[in-house]
Amino acid sequence: MANHEFCKVEREGRLTIVTLNRPEVMNALHAAAHAELGQVFDEFAADPEQWVAIVTGAGERAFSAGNDLKVTAAGGGSAASLPRHSSGFGGITTRFDLDKPLIAAVNGIAMGGGFEIALACDIILASEAAIFALPEPRVGLAALAGGLHRLPREIGLKRALGMILTGRRVSAAEGKDLGFVNEVVPAADLMTRARDLAKQIMELSPMSIRASKQAVYKGLDEASVADAMKNQNGYPAIAAMYRSEDLREGPKAFAEKRAPQWKGR
Repeated sequence: MANHEFCKVEREGRLTIVTLNRPEVMNALHAAAHAELGQVFDEFAADPEQWVAIVTGAGERAFSAGNDLKVTAAGGGSAASLPRHSSGFGGITTRFDLDKPLIAAVNGIAMGGGFEIALACDIILASEAAIFALPEPRVGLAALAGGLHRLPREIGLKRALGMILTGRRVSAAEGKDLGFVNEVVPAADLMTRARDLAKQIMELSPMSIRASKQAVYKGLDEASVADAMKNQNGYPAIAAMYRSEDLREGPKAFAEKRAPQWKGR
């Protein structure tokens, strides 16, 4: 376990678990926490031995209550004051070049920036106690760390505006119905399920997983499916997959009727 001030970082084989660790303020984040988390995810992105990450919150009450408003009110800055080169709220909301999968294990309240962290992950697992909202307008702010853009893309314009323009709280069950939560599990089972899901991902070729993730996100930026398919071989992760040892290992393992030995390169 690495020693950090505002988060815990554990590595279990090829899995990194990042726990937001300010339970005394419901894991709300300030500028120093964003900087620390940015470094944590820099290290995860650069480490060839780490293939998947889980993000969760310390304690039973909250994943993250978002921006630490008390620090902001005291002049300590907010997400809006992060450096332009920053990787965003929680170190991930503007990390658009991360092709390794991120799983949000939402163990409680995910408000404002906390919800935006979850939305920046690829899969959201929620405990039955999880609550989601973008309540920034209640305090004169707006969800500018990606929430206003990711949520409509994930659940549709009218459903998203129904949350955004009211700031209302949404349960885990409703989040699943709306489409931004993948799965709801009992609180006691949340991290077990998150680890199981990470294990399923890590049984597959990491080169293929990164190529697939990049193709999905970059493809959504293309004007049409035809353009996405035409341009996809130029996406860096797909080019890397075609050059990889894993591309040869997969068919070889299949022919030899054995489990593949992925190298991630």
